[in-house]
Amino acid sequence: MANARALDKRRKSIRNIRKITRTMELIATARYKKAMDRAAAATAYTDQITKIVSQLADAGTDVQHPLLEQREKIRSSRVLVLASNRGLCGGYNASILRTAMPHIKQVREEVANVSIDASGKRGVNGLKFRGIETDNQYLQFEDQPAYDEVEKIANDYLAQYITGKIDRLDVIYTKFISTSKQIPMVETLLPLGSLGDEADTPEIAGAAGSENSQYEFLPSAESILEEVVPTSFKVKLFKCFLDSAVSEQVARMIAMKGATESAGDMIKQLSMTYNRARQSQITGEIMEIIGGVEALEG
Repeated sequence: MANARALDKRRKSIRNIRKITRTMELIATARYKKAMDRAAAATAYTDQITKIVSQLADAGTDVQHPLLEQREKIRSSRVLVLASNRGLCGGYNASILRTAMPHIKQVREEVANVSIDASGKRGVNGLKFRGIETDNQYLQFEDQPAYDEVEKIANDYLAQYITGKIDRLDVIYTKFISTSKQIPMVETLLPLGSLGDEADTPEIAGAAGSENSQYEFLPSAESILEEVVPTSFKVKLFKCFLDSAVSEQVARMIAMKGATESAGDMIKQLSMTYNRARQSQITGEIMEIIGGVEALEG
């Protein structure tokens, strides 16, 4: 039978751990709610930008933009992996790396020049452990990514794409669907694709189809497109960061909740074992007293 004092000491340690995991669960829950609100607002804004672009496409003019044109041959590609700075979030980072590794391998087989960027210490270290060095490392993002910080990264990618330094940009991140569903995915943000593809979405097509005749673009649809298309890319990249932040907090919330429940189960089991050990110890002490009394009487 295990020593009762050792069992009690271990039980106290697990109780302290349970307090920590419970606190982390509450913090992750609060951060998740704030991050989800920001992601929902960004989703609405992204949809509106897409509607504007599709309306410009149907304006009756020959609208063109470098960010929308598919390049015949991809000579240089860049991959951005979005992970977290901190751990204790279940399989969040592991799922991102499991999605990133085969995609990076495939791109390297198809494209001669491939550069890898990563956001989050866990992503940088995870890629390095797997033999992949990163060119740019972004470690400043937490649960509330700032648009100004993401815009700097987006402007750099835009400059590289327009000047021909890169022909494609893939972003690997965790897309937030709901509290119970987050999907690691690869999304190609550059080129943005054809305007016709954007208009294929039912809500966007419905908005663009019958209302474009009511719009007059001043000074021209092309000049407006010069502002709208880069903004659309920046917002989409920002949305990727927001989705990653929300998904990270959900994963941490679930992981800490599971850890808290497991600690509670361990405490119950240890309490039962401790009670049996304590009872056995008390019984042994009573038997020793009885034996001593009998020896004295004898």
